[in-house]
Amino acid sequence: MSTQPAKKLPDTAPSAPDLSEGGRRWRLHAADARKVQALLPVVGGNDLLARLLEARGVEAAEAGSYLLPTLRALFPDPSSFADMDKAAGIVLDAILDGRKVVVFADYDVDGGTSSAILARYFRAWGRDLGLYVPDRLEEGYGPSPEAFRYLKAGGAELVITVDCGAAAIRALDEANAIDLPIVVIDHHLMSGEVPHTAALVNPNRPDCTSGQGHLAAAGVVFVFVAALNRLARERGLAPPDGLPDIMKLLDLCALGTLCDMAPLTGVNRAFVRQGLSMMAHDQNIGLRALADVSGIGKIETVYHATFLLGPRLNAGGRVGDPWLAAKLLATDDRGEAIALAERLHALNDERKALEAAILDAATAQAERSLAAQPDRGIIIAAGEGWHPGVIGIVAGRLKDRFHLPSIVIGWGDGLGPVAKGSGRSVKGVNLGAAISEAARQGVILSGGGHAMAGGLSMDPPQLAAFDAWMLDHMSAFAEERDAALDLEIDALVAPGAVTPELVERIATLGPFGIGAPEPVFLLKDVSITGVRRVGTQHLRFTVEDASGRLESIAWRAEGTPMGDALRQGGRCSVVGRLKADTWNGRVRVQLETLDITRH
Repeated sequence: MSTQPAKKLPDTAPSAPDLSEGGRRWRLHAADARKVQALLPVVGGNDLLARLLEARGVEAAEAGSYLLPTLRALFPDPSSFADMDKAAGIVLDAILDGRKVVVFADYDVDGGTSSAILARYFRAWGRDLGLYVPDRLEEGYGPSPEAFRYLKAGGAELVITVDCGAAAIRALDEANAIDLPIVVIDHHLMSGEVPHTAALVNPNRPDCTSGQGHLAAAGVVFVFVAALNRLARERGLAPPDGLPDIMKLLDLCALGTLCDMAPLTGVNRAFVRQGLSMMAHDQNIGLRALADVSGIGKIETVYHATFLLGPRLNAGGRVGDPWLAAKLLATDDRGEAIALAERLHALNDERKALEAAILDAATAQAERSLAAQPDRGIIIAAGEGWHPGVIGIVAGRLKDRFHLPSIVIGWGDGLGPVAKGSGRSVKGVNLGAAISEAARQGVILSGGGHAMAGGLSMDPPQLAAFDAWMLDHMSAFAEERDAALDLEIDALVAPGAVTPELVERIATLGPFGIGAPEPVFLLKDVSITGVRRVGTQHLRFTVEDASGRLESIAWRAEGTPMGDALRQGGRCSVVGRLKADTWNGRVRVQLETLDITRH
């Protein structure tokens, strides 16, 4: 690959209307020339790569570990986590004593991968690990007193909660009352006093000084099995075949990290980079089976893990059996894996149908609400029969389309005793705190979350009062909502300059995700031609100018203002991400369009 410097790119934004067809305000990143200059030696003098690193806040001193993250350099000391050594001692003793241990896992991918890491670790010691996953509709999120009583009655002598438990005060109090020891391994934010448990490992507990609060639960669990191995080594203990090779569990750690949208900073970058490499070798029978029944080829990218495998693994917890993903990821039986994968694949089709129907209705509600109140600071859509398993996805879609915090609420027969709501927010607007305050004031039954997402329970008659309360609360965040319209652009590029080599160079800065966003490029003053629909919602077209032409696709654009503008063709400026696609051994490049502005 050539290391000749790329042409220097301008730091000023091109002229454009205040808002694009997608309702965004484009901002071309203004690079710090001094930092760019310092980064040039790290990237072989390539100005574009240096600018992309600078835009992601990477300093020259840390660029090496950012570009080539390794566990050797970035792995934290397990003992730096509060209660980690204590938890390792409790669990290792239980393994050695042959006690009945059950893992209590959340029903999403992070919970499923976390439980599978532990199940495989136990199996390497010749021990079985029981599994319990709560039902989303009947039990809701996390442990309950009833669940702990059920496990105690079934003979459980130790329960390990993963991706949940840190805030389950009532359930933990009940466990203490019935003498059921609980080891909590979690990563969610905590407030108030640390509850009484046998051990509570959470980098986000108030007194934890590990500095690893960005880890997903799967990452915390991976550090935990490293602590187990270290303790066993110190005691001179090992199963007949030697200590478990935890490096073989990195594919699960990477999958949980990506699907939980954990920031790709610090050791998370090493987890994902090395875990994706392991995924490509198909070591996990369950993942390979899911890829096979879903028509997915080689598993090797963030896209494969996050957007192809992730939704299918989540489908069981959303609309079907919440145990399926955890079982699939833990099994070593190919026949069982195929059966579980086929069920998840079918449930994902069911999930997509439910999501599409609810999204159509929720979008119509949102449009009516904004027509009546153009300055409202939040979207709230609700409907009877809207399944709680997909309302979070729909809330995310509304947030992306209208660039406002969005909450979707559903209720009805067979969907649980109360209405459930799920919300997604924009940067700068703490939706979880708002929902928590509404619950504290009695506007809804319960709720909470974190800055970018939240959940709630309410009686349907509370809907009008909740809508009014949230509108009043969000009026204080006008500046933050306005900032959410900004679409950050890394650089300008001409269609003819986009080559497989360019995309390959950009890929060296990966993995991309939360905290390490994929680069966004502006193609200025181009022609739009050959617009055609792909599937039911997507549009494929060509962008071209005197420099050349580039194939492009706009996902879910049909029927949106951006899609309507594309249908008109003519001269536009286009913003998107560059993607490489291999077909029949030939690499081609396309633009994944995010937004356009007509001229």
